[in-house]
Amino acid sequence: MPLRTRFSPEPSAKLVNAFNLPYDNSVAAARTCYSSKMVFAEDVAKDEASRVKRDAIARSIYRAGHHTTLQHATFQFALEKVSRQCIWSFLHSHPFYNSEQVSQRYVAVSPENFAVPELPESSRDLYLSTISLLMEAYAKLQDLLRPTVEAESRRIFPSRDMAEKRWQSSIKKRCQEVARYVLPVATHAHLYHTISGITLLRYMRICENYDVPAEQAILVGKMADQVREWDPEFLKSAEDPMPIEETPEFAFVLSDARGFIAEFDAALGKRCSLLIDWNAGADKTLAQAVRSVLGLQKKEMTDFEAIDSVLNPARNAYLSETMNMTHHGKLTRALAHPHFTFRKKISHTADSQDQRHRTIPGSRPVLARHFSSAPDYIVPVLVEASPLAKEFYCATMDTLWKRMDLLLSQGAAMESVLYLLPNAFPIRFEESGTLLDFHHKWVHRLCYTAQEEIWKASKEEVEQVETTFPSIGKYLRAPCTLRKTAGRKPFCPEGERFCGVPVWDQPLERYLRIL
Repeated sequence: MPLRTRFSPEPSAKLVNAFNLPYDNSVAAARTCYSSKMVFAEDVAKDEASRVKRDAIARSIYRAGHHTTLQHATFQFALEKVSRQCIWSFLHSHPFYNSEQVSQRYVAVSPENFAVPELPESSRDLYLSTISLLMEAYAKLQDLLRPTVEAESRRIFPSRDMAEKRWQSSIKKRCQEVARYVLPVATHAHLYHTISGITLLRYMRICENYDVPAEQAILVGKMADQVREWDPEFLKSAEDPMPIEETPEFAFVLSDARGFIAEFDAALGKRCSLLIDWNAGADKTLAQAVRSVLGLQKKEMTDFEAIDSVLNPARNAYLSETMNMTHHGKLTRALAHPHFTFRKKISHTADSQDQRHRTIPGSRPVLARHFSSAPDYIVPVLVEASPLAKEFYCATMDTLWKRMDLLLSQGAAMESVLYLLPNAFPIRFEESGTLLDFHHKWVHRLCYTAQEEIWKASKEEVEQVETTFPSIGKYLRAPCTLRKTAGRKPFCPEGERFCGVPVWDQPLERYLRIL
């Protein structure tokens, strides 16, 4: 059997903030539920008898699945050298976290910052040279895109001197924002990642699942070690990882993905996001929910008046607030009843932003089951607008797929080869959510400062909702439009980041952009 290289460099995890006495606190929280007075962490460990009782309660509630007590303890980690693939597939694939990570849109990527997974020794050079090829393509693509970005910037801002340092910096960021589509998902990121105790325990149980079990296991092991050092008791009920062979995904034989891809894309047509399901009486249900909140009869408030009262920013002050309070306001919670499902195809990098809207869950794929030998990638609109850039971009993708096929033929594992997938690789999935949660996403992603691809998907989704439910869809617009409707100035809250287009005066069908 050929020698294999170990995963390198390993991701790192440092516990930078943590709940005090997390183990004792979880038991104190449990005991408080059945006590006539508050029980505190110091009470459950004050003597030997208390500690024996504490441990018995901890075992009992863990085995019974009464895990809310473990959510109180919170751990904040500084994570470094974590691949974008691991972040997308694992750290951000669920709603129970908070992260702040370095942006590839605005921070240039250094050529040495990437993961090297386990590979046959004979394949290592090919893997590393492919990384180098993509890093070089990232730099060259920025140069090829620059003339188009400069011309479009001059068109939008004719009064600006684009030679000024601050505008040159803006142009550079726009170029690297789109050039990042050729970067591999092996590229490193650093981030603050905050989770509860129960989420860490779940990580420990499921860390060997798809798509990057080796990296996940290393990372979670280091996170767990840090917590054990902080409180040796907290993780003593932790279970061993579920072997990947026991996961339900493993039971399905890997097949040629080309048939699935053709069927999925045909269903989408020309859209990147297709509305495929909704509750048929969404508008009427919303109207009645509003009346129920306010204690009004239908004769006192029509459906039109009810929907207008909750979705019109001129009447609902919550909607033009910077702080999102819609989950907390009684009236806006009526938006939880309309529900929509979309079939989507967006790039890995766009979906990394889309999945940050954590209350809108998606059933994202096992990437190995979506990979085929045929090049498969998203072409950003700015690349489409730059003929030389597009020619280079497509040639780079063709070369990349040939190299990935060669690595597989040399015996490299699919898990390892998929680290070379570009940010442009399409993520095909279904996504569902309530109007309450989609409203926050759509409004903010319809802003022209949002990444263009997720902006486009949001525009398509709003157009379809408006076609299906005009009384709802007409209120779904960019934040500047909502602020204007509410009478709040400035209409655009972005300051120097203003996109240059008075979007607040534009109908939805005229939402158009290249940058």
